[in-house]
Amino acid sequence: MPSKTVNVGSAVGLHARPAAIIAEAAADLDAEVTLAVGGDDPVDASSALLIMTLGAGKGDAVEVSSDDQSAVDTIAALVEKDLDA
Repeated sequence: MPSKTVNVGSAVGLHARPAAIIAEAAADLDAEVTLAVGGDDPVDASSALLIMTLGAGKGDAVEVSSDDQSAVDTIAALVEKDLDA
């Protein structure tokens, strides 16, 4: 399964607004995407609530995984971006 580890770019981490933007983008994809922090169980990237349960702060490493490499790249790019700007 393709995966990519990226660092959280948003100043507030993966909190409400960034989580909602990522979840909306993941829901629009034709592939299931998961996010995981520090070897913890992965969560569904199309759920803002589950993304927030990761507790990922700015600069934390997040593993993005999916069966679709393009979906991984799309969501990884959002995780790296400052979505609160």
